[in-house]
Amino acid sequence: MTIVFSILVFLHIVGAAMIVGYWIATLKEPTVHPRQRDGAFVQLLTGIAMMGIIPMLPNADPNYFKLGIKFAIGLAVAVLAVIGTRKVKKGEPVSTGLAHGVGGLALVNIAIATLWN
Repeated sequence: MTIVFSILVFLHIVGAAMIVGYWIATLKEPTVHPRQRDGAFVQLLTGIAMMGIIPMLPNADPNYFKLGIKFAIGLAVAVLAVIGTRKVKKGEPVSTGLAHGVGGLALVNIAIATLWN
């Protein structure tokens, strides 16, 4: 089960890189890229799977409060990314706040994951 968990962590990090990487790449002209939406879904799916596997790991002591906060932020990132992607697809302008909301909240989620023990 540890190997499966490690693979999920790897994919989770890839999802975060997709969101934040495109955000940084478009800082001068903020927008939402479809790969950010994909990264948000990768993060949600792998995060949910990891939450299900954590109790099966040896010496696991999950902090469900922290995981709940991360899930709520991840859900917000996904919703914002879907809204932004739909606007781009329709040719409508994406507001700066929406674009920075996707990347900034993903960055906050990364900070929570790495700094909150």
